[in-house]
Amino acid sequence: MEFSYYLPVNLKFGWQMVDRIGELTKPYGKKVLIVTGRSSAKRSGLYDRVVDALHQVGVESVLFDKVQANPLTTTAEEGARLATEEECDVVIALGGGSIMDCAKGIAFLAVNEGNINDYIYNRLRSDKALPLVVVPTTCGTGSEGNGFGVLTNPENGDKKSLRCSAIVPKVSIVDPACMQTMPRSVLASVGFDALCHLIEAYTAKSASPITDAFAYQGLSLWANHFVSVYQGEDIKEGWEAITLASTFGGMVINNAGVTLAHGMEHPASGLKDITHGKGLAAIEPVCVDASWQGNPEKFAHIAKLFGATHGGDVGDVLRQVLEKIDLRLSLSDLGIAFEDIPWMVENCLKVGAGNIANNPVMVTGDDIRKLYQQAL
Repeated sequence: MEFSYYLPVNLKFGWQMVDRIGELTKPYGKKVLIVTGRSSAKRSGLYDRVVDALHQVGVESVLFDKVQANPLTTTAEEGARLATEEECDVVIALGGGSIMDCAKGIAFLAVNEGNINDYIYNRLRSDKALPLVVVPTTCGTGSEGNGFGVLTNPENGDKKSLRCSAIVPKVSIVDPACMQTMPRSVLASVGFDALCHLIEAYTAKSASPITDAFAYQGLSLWANHFVSVYQGEDIKEGWEAITLASTFGGMVINNAGVTLAHGMEHPASGLKDITHGKGLAAIEPVCVDASWQGNPEKFAHIAKLFGATHGGDVGDVLRQVLEKIDLRLSLSDLGIAFEDIPWMVENCLKVGAGNIANNPVMVTGDDIRKLYQQAL
């Protein structure tokens, strides 16, 4: 046995933990760039709450509120210019995975020269970034627990991760109370993304005993609580469970990575600006059907957590879960057409090569084409 595990993340978990953001941020600087979407953090009151907490400890703030779903490399560049112009020395992200990923790109570009796409494709390397503090408001991507920032290049549709230990947050404030303003449709989408992270990391070729422990615990928490939280039946304990499961998912993919379904979904959302969790809802079950035999024992463990018995049942388990959370979708439902498949196969082989190599079974471009067709 041989493996490595490294993850320098400082998690602060608990109800109303966000009220400590001032004291937790102050050691890293005197002026912060707050990165949000256009409205949700303001509408929920979280933005004002954070600004007040920062001002109470003498920390100034500047707002960058231009991040949208599937954040663009150009948006990260714009945010980095503002951080530099305003002489910000810390970046705070308030929002879901898109916000946190874009904030990571901003923190990185604020202190690194050159084109971010060169860093994404490892043509350039750096191990520095502005300190980053994050407050996730969705329990899906787990971006609070890793050094990945997924960005889309608007010039060619490439959706791929910037990966660097410097963009692991200095402080991740994981407050279940901040999740409860999500619409149910958003909860379903982000929650399924978290489940996919856990499944893929658990069954990946790069899995280790440490990632297995976190992933299995996260899968257990998700299986026991998510549907009941979605249906409004499981309040405090359930929100804690699914929030923690999401964070575990982010942590395990930092080391074990993701597999085929994520590699196939990124071209779809890069091409059509699809919500990531919805894309996975169409793609993950068919990928599991095609992959479970590469690790039947672990897939059987997953099946048993959901009341099934055999590794080959997991694809159908996912379909049943998707029915319960009103997320049963096809790629056709999301605007993908048959004629889009050749580009997506080519792009998957380009941006998702690592995900494909990490999958429990080997797949070819022709296999990927057939799976896209099944997902239509």
